[in-house]
Amino acid sequence: MKVFSATEAKDEFGRLIDTVQSGPVQIEKKGRAVAVVISIEEYARFQELENSWWADQAKQASTEGYLSSTESEDLLNGLLNAKD
Repeated sequence: MKVFSATEAKDEFGRLIDTVQSGPVQIEKKGRAVAVVISIEEYARFQELENSWWADQAKQASTEGYLSSTESEDLLNGLLNAKD
């Protein structure tokens, strides 16, 4: 991964934008990593992965079943009132 200092990223923003087209760029401030800049295509790919993950979670919950609101409330109350 390429690395830019925060000053370099600010002073050479155009080069930073060009550089992220070929891969993520780590931004460092005072030698400490503080951010990563990615291309819009990479961001879209991450969003699609996240959406797929949530869809899988919803499908799994649907398959395994849900607790009713009463069952959820009873479970939470039981946990809150449980004696250690």
